[in-house]
Amino acid sequence: MNDPMTTPQGTYHLTRFPEDPRDRLRAWDAADAYLLRHLAAAGVLEEAGGDSKGAGAASRTAFPAVVVLGDRWGALTTALAPHRPTQVTDSFLARQATLANLARAGVDPAAVRLLTTQDPPPDTIDVLLVRVPKSLALLEDQLHRLAPAVRPDTLVLGSGMVKEIHTSTLRTFERILGPTRTSLAEQKARLIHCAPEAHASRGRSPWPYRYALPDGIGVLSGRPVTNHAGVFCADRLDIGTRFFLRHLPRARAGQRVVDLGCGNGIVGTAVALAEPGADVLFVDESYQAVASAEETYRENTAGADRAGGAEFLVGDGLAELAPGGVDLVLNNPPFHSHQATTDATARRMFTQARRALRPGGELWVVGNRHLGHHLTLRRLFGNSELVASDPKFVVLRAVKK
Repeated sequence: MNDPMTTPQGTYHLTRFPEDPRDRLRAWDAADAYLLRHLAAAGVLEEAGGDSKGAGAASRTAFPAVVVLGDRWGALTTALAPHRPTQVTDSFLARQATLANLARAGVDPAAVRLLTTQDPPPDTIDVLLVRVPKSLALLEDQLHRLAPAVRPDTLVLGSGMVKEIHTSTLRTFERILGPTRTSLAEQKARLIHCAPEAHASRGRSPWPYRYALPDGIGVLSGRPVTNHAGVFCADRLDIGTRFFLRHLPRARAGQRVVDLGCGNGIVGTAVALAEPGADVLFVDESYQAVASAEETYRENTAGADRAGGAEFLVGDGLAELAPGGVDLVLNNPPFHSHQATTDATARRMFTQARRALRPGGELWVVGNRHLGHHLTLRRLFGNSELVASDPKFVVLRAVKK
């Protein structure tokens, strides 16, 4: 959506990644704008000006250490580029959107430091800006990771839409960093003000979380699964995946199978255990998810006599794969992008799968029956077969002709 974000720092034309003309969702919201207005009004960073376009060649030592956690599409990082921020994100798509938005604003990418939630955190933080994530677990885990670099004089500000900030959100900030309060709402957005304390002991992050899978789900029954914070249904097996596991196709030796949007990797791991000769590629745009998938796979296949290989990829689905090299794609697509409900991600995954599959290759999808994925598959593949259904879910099969 070409709706510029106008802030005291400037006006920015921002887009999500990947750009899709049919996607009417904006790349920024009132919570981003509120935080930027507050920073400008408070004069927090005014001493750290400079030319962002040439910032890559400048020394960072003259600037406060600004860390932006959970920037959705790079709106905050782009607007604050003159201050050499460090962005920490779990999302490959957010990272790519940030790079594209920096370039669109004429900013040298070297002006910012891009870290993932799996990278070692910064050693020092003078200003910590937190865009509240959908997952409270991810917030908890990342605050624990960043807390050692936070001092009592560190400015900690959070931002989110009113519907995203709950009592549990504030308690998480308070328990890990220090006393926390919220601002008045503006345009349905709030700020979170946190005053860090020098804690003797904050406790340890409970993440990653491990549990044993239930019985009755096939080859993975009773086996362990590892979940890093932020992974979908990290504390239990979600009912959609449980249903999918009961109806997975049997791969053959030598086939290349993709667990697309792999989450904690149990679908791909189930395939790998059922057919030791299959090559399995685990793909997700979440760094936390791919780390979970790799640990789940490694633990469950350690010592197994597997001839097939395993690859783990953080990226934009199957965009990097050459056409026609895949035999089977397994997919449980999301239908939310942060707080928005959209089928854009599913459409893109199905389109990528069709491109990646060889003729005769198959895409198997599980989803809520009301989402109408069968219609999308018929448009893309020319066919869609109902494999299994219950009152809530369907498993669909589409074949590339």
